[in-house]
Parts: sequence; C-alpha cells; structure tokens
Amino acid sequence: MSVSPLGPPAPDLSPDASSPAGPAPSVQAPTQAELLAFVRRAAADTGLIASLPLDPEGRTWVRLEGPGGSEAWLIGWPPGTGTGWHDHADSVGAFVTAAGELKENSLAARLPTDGWKTLELTEGVDRERRLPAGRGRSFGRHHVHEVLNESTDRHAVSVHAYHPPLPRIRRYSRTGQTLRLEQVERPEDWQ
Repeated sequence: MSVSPLGPPAPDLSPDASSPAGPAPSVQAPTQAELLAFVRRAAADTGLIASLPLDPEGRTWVRLEGPGGSEAWLIGWPPGTGTGWHDHADSVGAFVTAAGELKENSLAARLPTDGWKTLELTEGVDRERRLPAGRGRSFGRHHVHEVLNESTDRHAVSVHAYHPPLPRIRRYSRTGQTLRLEQVERPEDWQ
C-alpha cells in the first residue's frame, strides 16, 4: 500500500458527545483548540513544571486532570530521548513544550486506520517542527509522529492532552519510506 502527501489535515472538530441514559444533558467533548488552550495554560504554570521529578535516564510523567474528561500528562524528557513513531488512534490531541525544546517529525498523509502492517510512503509526506518553550500544536485522529529532545545536555518538559482518553497507541518502525506497524499498546501498558 502506498500513501501520498496531502495538505495539512483539516482539524476534526466534530463533537464526541455521549449522553447518559435519562434526562441529563450530553457533555460536549473538548475541541482541539480547547485542548491546546489547556496545555498552554498548564505549560505556563511554573510551579507545576518545577514539580515534575526529572530522571537523567528516562522519561518521567505525571497524569493531570484535563478538560472535559480528556487525558493529560506532564512529561519530562532527558537529553537524547524520544517517543519513536506512533499515533494516538481515535484521539485528538495537543501538546506544548514548557521547558527546553522538542522536535516533532510527522507525516502529512492520511493513513488507513486498521488492517495493514507495512506502508510505502511517497516523497513529500514528511514534516518537521521545532517547538521551543511556549510553542506547541494540536492534531487530529490518527496523526502519526515522533517527538524528540535532541539536546545533548538539557531536559525538556511538555504538557499533552488527548480526547477521548487514549484507547490505544500504535507504535511503528520506519526505514526510509517504509512504515511498519510493530506494536499496539493499551492503557494498561503505560499506566
């Protein structure tokens, strides 16, 4: 299967509302813009950022209360660490760098959601963003990316939020233009 570049994907702002049985009103899911506003506020909270224990060997994280039932995380990145290629399945999300600088490599292409193991990517699908402290972004469902702290001597700290709470994370390996699904993680794998 081959995947070609697209323009930046339009944000998926459709509500993911659910209504409990009975007369209670439904709760509207937070939009990508609301998630981005939340992570920006949290990243600007110097007390919160300073409270994160940093480990020189591996990433550290603390779960936060996100808006509208979203899942949120404060993450510390030692020098030279990263996530590897992954997506957040059906969740929309946002993240902001609070300290240091992160680099995001992403694919500007819509990938099939399920039923594949290997994709051949065409030229022009790669995107790179540098995100110094105070900068961030939001993204839609099935956004494939990797996030890196390329510093050799400085931790980075970031704030992330996802809605709905992460149902799974798909991890990929990449060799040249070949993207290969390697693993599917569920919440019990990282909580």
